Amino acid sequence: MKFLFDSDTWQEIYGSIRKNKVRTAITIIGVLWGIFLLVVLLGAARGMENGFNKLFGNFATNSVFVWTQSTDTPFKGFQKGRRFSLNTNDIDALTAEYSKEIKLLAPRNQTNNLITHNFKSGSFNVSGDYPVLDQIQKKKLIYGRFLNENDILSTAKVAVISEDMYKQLFDKNAMPIGEYIKINAINYKVIGVYEPSNTINFDGDAAYIPFTTFKKVYNTANKIDWMMITAHEGTDIEQMERDILLTLKSLHKVHPDDKRAFGSANLGKEIGKITGFLTGMQFLTWFVGIATLIAGIFAIGNILLITVKERTKEIGIRRALGATPKSIRQQIILESVFLTTVAGMLGIIFGALVLFGIDSAFGQGPDAALINPTVNIPIILIAFITLIILGTLIGLIPAHMATTVKPIEALREE
Repeated sequence: MKFLFDSDTWQEIYGSIRKNKVRTAITIIGVLWGIFLLVVLLGAARGMENGFNKLFGNFATNSVFVWTQSTDTPFKGFQKGRRFSLNTNDIDALTAEYSKEIKLLAPRNQTNNLITHNFKSGSFNVSGDYPVLDQIQKKKLIYGRFLNENDILSTAKVAVISEDMYKQLFDKNAMPIGEYIKINAINYKVIGVYEPSNTINFDGDAAYIPFTTFKKVYNTANKIDWMMITAHEGTDIEQMERDILLTLKSLHKVHPDDKRAFGSANLGKEIGKITGFLTGMQFLTWFVGIATLIAGIFAIGNILLITVKERTKEIGIRRALGATPKSIRQQIILESVFLTTVAGMLGIIFGALVLFGIDSAFGQGPDAALINPTVNIPIILIAFITLIILGTLIGLIPAHMATTVKPIEALREE
């Protein structure tokens, strides 16, 4: 390791670089561009992944949503175009038949009503729900709590409202918990206030009341508007969706091939498409980044080969004065490692600056597409160390050529 601290070695490296400034700069830019691309693309891919996680962060992602529409095929005496509704018997049938697949099931009813508090009012969605909804679509509460089983059993007239509803119906800084609002001219006690979600939100600004209370107040009997179903981990969510729809068709006397009778949305399927895209992006990022790095490394090798050729006479003189093949080899390899290290550090620095700029420009705000585009430090270290190892290996070729130069022949070189 003594040669690392030998001033003569570094002077020779500096002299070699100074003689070929343009060529050296182009070489450094080639390697710099490779690791720069790798850092920026990996950071952008991470930013997209973070944005995706934020978008679906409040949801159990392996979920299916089911509702009814109208039939498009006559079946068992029923005409085409028949309208029908889901009901609580469907819930019992599905939970019994798919107990191993279904983790959570939330039947839901929803309507729109005028909601008032003192002299303030607004038109909002009113949703009749079970507490299980909070496990499928997590609510971030600012005040109070969400619905619980006691609310369901006692058909309590309680409501959980959104922050926007709170701001519209209550005075600034007023404590809403325990206060009463009127929905359809009936008093409901406010038990919670939740923060509006910047992610997927099927409900808009909704006041959540117990499912049993909704049923009683709006006289819906056993009718259900739609249901949300979450599967256990490892369940084939697409197959479960097909099976559930087939069971529901049988229960409601709908033709098995009727495509319009039931509407459904498979969140797990859609998320699978997005995660597949993100995986492809990461693969492409690594491929492009590594390929560019390797191209830059070979550029360094070519530059050093040319340098060795140009310095043949100088190397011959050094050999004639007693320089060993080892010292010649060490200098060439050290020059390769030095150029690689400088290029790698500059590439990482520039990449980090660009990611910082991307985060400042596109990573802020509720609708940000790229959130916190960063690269893990271990990945950066691995890439940097790999770069140095490749720089060392590529330097072995010109180093070997330099040591094969015979002093007599080198001195004859014109």
